Amino acid sequence: MGAPIWTELNHYMPASKLSSLLAFIKQPRWLLIISGILIMGVIIGIRATTSSSEDAHGGFKKNKAGGSKFENQTPTVAVAISQLADMPVYLNGLGTVTALHTVTVRSRVDGELVKVNFTEGQYVKQGEVLAQIDPRPYQVQLQQAQGQLMRDEALLKNAQIDLSRYQTLLDQDSIAPQQTATQSALVKQYQGTVEIDRALVENAKLQLSYAHITAPVAGRIGLRLVDQGNMIRSSDTNGMAVITQLQPISVVFTLPEDVVPSIMQRWHDQPNFSVDAFDRSGNHQLASGQLLAVDNQIDANTGTIKLKAQFDNQERKLFSNQFVNIRMKLDTLRNVVTVPTAAIQQGANGAFVYVVNADQTVTVKPVKTGPSENGAIVITQGLNPSEQVVTDGADKLREGITVNLPATAAAQPEEQTDKTDAQARRGRRKP
Repeated sequence: MGAPIWTELNHYMPASKLSSLLAFIKQPRWLLIISGILIMGVIIGIRATTSSSEDAHGGFKKNKAGGSKFENQTPTVAVAISQLADMPVYLNGLGTVTALHTVTVRSRVDGELVKVNFTEGQYVKQGEVLAQIDPRPYQVQLQQAQGQLMRDEALLKNAQIDLSRYQTLLDQDSIAPQQTATQSALVKQYQGTVEIDRALVENAKLQLSYAHITAPVAGRIGLRLVDQGNMIRSSDTNGMAVITQLQPISVVFTLPEDVVPSIMQRWHDQPNFSVDAFDRSGNHQLASGQLLAVDNQIDANTGTIKLKAQFDNQERKLFSNQFVNIRMKLDTLRNVVTVPTAAIQQGANGAFVYVVNADQTVTVKPVKTGPSENGAIVITQGLNPSEQVVTDGADKLREGITVNLPATAAAQPEEQTDKTDAQARRGRRKP
């Protein structure tokens, strides 16, 4: 394509002048100037093409206020009606299941373990025989004590007969008083010996009873620590098994120190606190019980206070040292304004909601919130009942904007008004 251009230039301009012109253009300074002019021409052409395309389609033309047509589109939002309802107030804490009694079963005498009567994990009753130690050595000791008692009782009886004879002779002035006094002392000596023998008999019976190991408390027995045939000693520290009481059972949990005044006031007015225990995930309820005690001091390291609740644990879902989530009902707020939790927005000045008016315009209302439960939250200030609040699509809203409501949502205010009018008419009929 370059050849025809040079031919045309040679037709109008001599060769000598054309060479001078090319040499002048090839200088670096002029090359930069010419390149800049060409780039500016390309940019102006692109902008002109884009403007004509926008005017043709009308997709992004600015309006008088300076916004685009897309900005003037009316957003669609989801709404809910603020309602009067009763809201329970719960306190949530973390707790550990603690058995009321945990007993390590140990033998109180030495001997061979000849019989085990329990199964690991079995629920045992108080006084139930768990194991038996060879009783024969203790039966022999009992027989020895009983034989010694019989001998000493015979000696005592003979001494008492002699004393009675000596007293008769002393009355007849046939013997010396010293002999009677000596016999009286001998009788007292035998009486003391007999009492000792009787105590030895009781002790032998007690040791024999210890050969039968019984459950000191009712509960679930753990894994067996000693097998049949082993020698058992009273000095063994591990014991034979561990019994944990499961019914009833307690949970020790903590709550922040900020709620202590409310708890103590409610405790003074009505000490029946309902306490629910949930699993680690907090989704499944394990048991229900009552608050049993409140600790007498606040932990300065954690800023919490300990509380203890007791559970009947009829289904035996709570185990010692189990981690649980605690929900304690503190109070119930009556006839308070509630909205879905999703309606609450947070701004620089605190919480607020978007309220949809009757003409479907949006108003921003600052609110003060209270406790929440099951997806609903209490509005303590800033909102009236039966107002429409935005629960979805709030990111597109601002003060005074017009919104579209779903057909079901738009019908709700009319239904609410009809209900209110009907209630008013019923009220007027009352004498």
